[in-house]
Amino acid sequence: MGRAAYLVVACLALLNVYLVQAEDAYRYYTWTVTYGTASPLGVPQQVILINRQFPGPRLDVVTNDNIIINVFNKLDEPFLLTWNGIKQRKNSWQDGVLGTNCPIPPNSNFTYKFQTKDQIGTYSYFPSTLMHRAAGGFGGLNVYARSVIPVPYPKPAEDFTLLIGDWYTANHKELRQYLDSGKSLPFPNGVLINGQTQSTFTGDQGKTYMFRISNVGLSTSFNFRIQGHKMKLVEVEGSHVIQNTYDSLDVHVGQSLSVLVTLDQTPKDYYIVGSTRFTKRVLTATAVLHYSNSHAPVSGPVPAGPTYQVHWSMKQARTLRWNLTSNAARPNPQGSFHYGKITTTRTLVLANSAPLINGKQRYAVNRVSYINSDTPLKLADYFNIPGIFSMDSIQGLPSEGPAFISTSVVPSSLHDFIEVVFQNNEKTIQSWHLDGYDFWVVGYGFGQWTNASRKAYNLVDALTRHTAQVYPNSWTAILVSLDNQGMWNIRSAMWPRQYLGQQFYLRVFNPIHSLKNEYNIPSNALLCGKAVGRHL
Repeated sequence: MGRAAYLVVACLALLNVYLVQAEDAYRYYTWTVTYGTASPLGVPQQVILINRQFPGPRLDVVTNDNIIINVFNKLDEPFLLTWNGIKQRKNSWQDGVLGTNCPIPPNSNFTYKFQTKDQIGTYSYFPSTLMHRAAGGFGGLNVYARSVIPVPYPKPAEDFTLLIGDWYTANHKELRQYLDSGKSLPFPNGVLINGQTQSTFTGDQGKTYMFRISNVGLSTSFNFRIQGHKMKLVEVEGSHVIQNTYDSLDVHVGQSLSVLVTLDQTPKDYYIVGSTRFTKRVLTATAVLHYSNSHAPVSGPVPAGPTYQVHWSMKQARTLRWNLTSNAARPNPQGSFHYGKITTTRTLVLANSAPLINGKQRYAVNRVSYINSDTPLKLADYFNIPGIFSMDSIQGLPSEGPAFISTSVVPSSLHDFIEVVFQNNEKTIQSWHLDGYDFWVVGYGFGQWTNASRKAYNLVDALTRHTAQVYPNSWTAILVSLDNQGMWNIRSAMWPRQYLGQQFYLRVFNPIHSLKNEYNIPSNALLCGKAVGRHL
């Protein structure tokens, strides 16, 4: 072999080494889902464990990591996990909801393969099937920045994950029977922090710690606060924000955020508090912030927080703004997108309601109450199986008339830029989530949304997030850039409402097949319903 050939071989070898080193990291997990017994509110009850843990294991990963999770289902029912807030770029195949995935049968397994592509922040995962979320199976999912991407705050001494949510002592199957019989769920029995009524978080005086907070409950907003300490908000569902300081923060169902807390008080123990919002009876959970040099237990009354003050909460929500000077998960200024200057291609006004259908309680969007098909919509779309879903049942504006049941899909085109208004004419707060995306929350307002409401939109530094609250008798407006092809769930984050129909799917489509837009169906995809027997 000549000298030139040797040089070519050497260069190719170096290139291969570089490519191997440059590939994003892979993280492998094996999770076994089982039932177990726990007493989170002092009453023994059946819970869902992952690797014998309640809540489930915390996932700590890095931007662009490839996540491989082999889930073994040892329950007596089909089961799925969804990754709340992970965008699943070009990959709705891994979204883990019944519109995209067949559930994992009992005594079987499925391997999720997805990437935390271009994301940094605080997220969570939970079961999307039936009412399994009411029994556990949820956990924290924290995506840390790559070393080459600076974050706009000093590295904290440590970070703590707090999964907070309402809780029932009733078995999840009993709760499902409530809903299936046409009844609303009763009031929760309590609030848990990390599956307990008492937890302790220890830090050193003078150091700063990050608290990653997620509302993993079924239906109740809560207010979070730490006795005697200020909280600096730095991140909300993947967006770095203007770093305002708060005494307390509202966190609505399905939402996550991160705060920095400096232990700058007298060394002793302090209450960490989560209490319900907008409820006649206030439920409270406490944990302990323990200074490592403390010799005094928590004392005094648990610090009170807001209870029903809707105006207070909306005013606080408007202070959450995007940090335009910060880098995102990719090294580009966030302010370069200029979302406020893009012309929208469509407006959807979505009104939630709580109708009776055939004498039973249901929940609806623009009069349509969603019902799951035994064939995932994504598979039906891929295999061209007719009759599985309807793309003309949900209208783009609310209308008068009786509610009805449908497997509803809203069609859209890849790269549309749409305005969505969530109109809430009910007396209870709502929480809406969109899979596969984050969106700009440009406005909140009381009463009915009109075209004139756009005058109050924040078109400069509105926050991007994946779950937005809608206050009672109010509206919330968002803008979404539909740059992620797939079949994506838009749902109430309040699980009883989702279970009884307050959801639908958004089909983001391009007729030209390209791997630049969407990955192929996974080779290990489960097939069910009318997709059984089809060839991958």
